[in-house]
Parts: sequence; C-alpha cells; structure tokens
Amino acid sequence: MQSPIPPEQADAWLQSNVVSPLAGQKAFQPGGDGILIVDFDESAITDIDHGGGHIAAVIWGPPVKSGFRQTSTTVYQHESMLQTVMETLNLTDPPGSAAIAPALGEFFVQK
Repeated sequence: MQSPIPPEQADAWLQSNVVSPLAGQKAFQPGGDGILIVDFDESAITDIDHGGGHIAAVIWGPPVKSGFRQTSTTVYQHESMLQTVMETLNLTDPPGSAAIAPALGEFFVQK
C-alpha cells in the first residue's frame, strides 16, 4: 500500500499546477464567475447514518465566500455537489437524488 501524500505537498502541487495558472484567467479575476472545486472522499465507513464516509471540498473563485467554513447543520453529500454544479451551469433536471439534495448555496456570495 502506498503511503498518503502529506497535505502540505498536495497543497503545494495544487497551488503551483492549478491555482496559480487559473488565477491569471479572466474568470478567476474579481467579478468573474470561475469556480474550482476540489472534492475529497476518504471512503471510510465512519458515518453510517448518512451513507458512510466524510467528504471534504475546497471551493475557490470569485463567487465563493472567502475563508468560509460551514457552521450550519445541513448535511451535504455527493448529490449536493452535483446539484450545485448543475445550478451554477444553469442545467435543469438533476438526476436521481441530486434533484432533491440541498445545494451548497451558503458557500457562495449571493448576487
């Protein structure tokens, strides 16, 4: 089994290879609509009440609240991420459970 990459190393790679190049793009400048989502799923069965495992997401871009950390009790799952992405792209009729999942609206600056 391969040992996990330290978070600092993963962050440095992401900053260098993804965030820095995107930061220069018009969509990621102030007033732009660019959104980068990095979704982590550790696949452990630690939360059997809600489908197992915890999901962490890092969301970055002009429409995202800076430094926001969720304090609500809303349970978000993969379907919520799909619902949010579809809403952001103005796509209708999310499939399956995404149709009724709560969107991640609290993470975004409301325009």
